[in-house]
Amino acid sequence: MTIPLPDVQASSPDIKINLTRVGVRNVKKLVEVARAGGKRPVILISDFYIFVDLPSDIKGANLSRNFEAMYEVLEEAVSAPIYEVEELCSEVAKRVLLLHEYASTAEVGMESVYMLKRQTPVMNISCQEPATIFAEAIASRPLPGGNKDDIRIKKVIGAEIVGMTTCPCAQELMRDKVADELRKIGLADKDIIRVLHTAPIATHNQRGRGLLSIEVENDVKIPMGKIINIIEKSMSAKTYEILKRPDESKVVELAHKKPMFVEDCVREMAKRVVETFTELPDESTVTIKQINEESIHQHDAVAERIASIGELRKELKG
Repeated sequence: MTIPLPDVQASSPDIKINLTRVGVRNVKKLVEVARAGGKRPVILISDFYIFVDLPSDIKGANLSRNFEAMYEVLEEAVSAPIYEVEELCSEVAKRVLLLHEYASTAEVGMESVYMLKRQTPVMNISCQEPATIFAEAIASRPLPGGNKDDIRIKKVIGAEIVGMTTCPCAQELMRDKVADELRKIGLADKDIIRVLHTAPIATHNQRGRGLLSIEVENDVKIPMGKIINIIEKSMSAKTYEILKRPDESKVVELAHKKPMFVEDCVREMAKRVVETFTELPDESTVTIKQINEESIHQHDAVAERIASIGELRKELKG
């Protein structure tokens, strides 16, 4: 006769406290993102995390038993064609919540390196630039008395892009210096003004990292391409892995003709979000962050804004 082993994880804990998150992370999977028009799919190497909440009367979340089941859910979800990474996270979160009957919420997130195809501005040389894309979904059960199948989904989709910024303050100092030097060699003021408005003026540069994420609910969709485009256009210039001399000259020229503080980048992203996503409901939450790695200082400059898109709309109108 076989004596059944006790289910220790389902027993009552000595210290009865709810836990917000119990689960696994660093679950690495290949994700195939389908593209319309029969184009070759994009393959992402992704890191997933999967969490549920744990009530105070259960000792453990059955991870040793259920990790394989969660892995199968993930495997099944990524084996079919997907078009939005946040939809993948949503599907996994719903199924994990159904798997863990004691849980009221399930949280699934992923982060991937996505290669952007680029062409340099003058020579049109093809190159690739890495971008970090991420998505998250939180599935929650309905309130007592509601339809048990009516699971609420909150989704986040975002990206982090590297670009280049140039300092407006240092450029203004150099502009005054250039004007003084031109006066010393006898150039008239009208010609000095023409030079200052035509030639790029020196300043120091930063490698900037722009981050933008948008939180929505249920069936609202946010195209990742639009998020990436907003971040890239909100810095002084793009960066490229390959630059020939004409390209390098053009990138430097473009960056120095559009100097931006770290605060300018955040405000530019906010403005572009409002202009781009006119269909989003006011309660959608937007997180915007810019980090500039200074070239003449040891520190980094950081600016951030977290707000509903409704708040941003009001501020920009005002």
